[in-house]
Amino acid sequence: MRHGSIPGARGRVRPLTLFGDPILHQPCAEVTDFGPELAGLVEDLFATMYAARGVGLAANQIGEPVRVFVYDCPDDEDVRHLGHVVNPRLVVADGVVVRGPEGCLSLPGLEAGTERHDHAVVEGFTVTGEPVTVHGTGWFARCLQHEADHLAGTVYADRLTGLRRRRLLRQAARASWSG
Repeated sequence: MRHGSIPGARGRVRPLTLFGDPILHQPCAEVTDFGPELAGLVEDLFATMYAARGVGLAANQIGEPVRVFVYDCPDDEDVRHLGHVVNPRLVVADGVVVRGPEGCLSLPGLEAGTERHDHAVVEGFTVTGEPVTVHGTGWFARCLQHEADHLAGTVYADRLTGLRRRRLLRQAARASWSG
């Protein structure tokens, strides 16, 4: 029997903020109120992430420019990592740099080889204000770095250079015209 609620079960699915919206390129504000509104936002983030079939989602991706993200992401050993971080700080990104496929719910259907470290540590708080430290390796480390970037106003396309960047931006432009 399961104890506790399923993340997002009480949340509502919100529209995703898409690439090109200025909110994705602005640093998000620190959370100062750890009350019911924050708990509702976390529930909405989970509900929206699951509806979009993602593994992570930052608050600015649903139009809320505050420092919160959620995740439900496996690592390279297929161990599931599930949680959220309020006011996260990426305190470690080290190890081997791996170029791997990366996508984003704000750039639906697009993907590009993006370089990320294979180890990351994020510190922050839970929705109730308790300190939390999250360690990630492999795919999960990529997820932590990706979501921390969002809250700093960076999308993975900003990390690309040369042909990979031009190709992704062309695909994004075509997708916005056909949508």
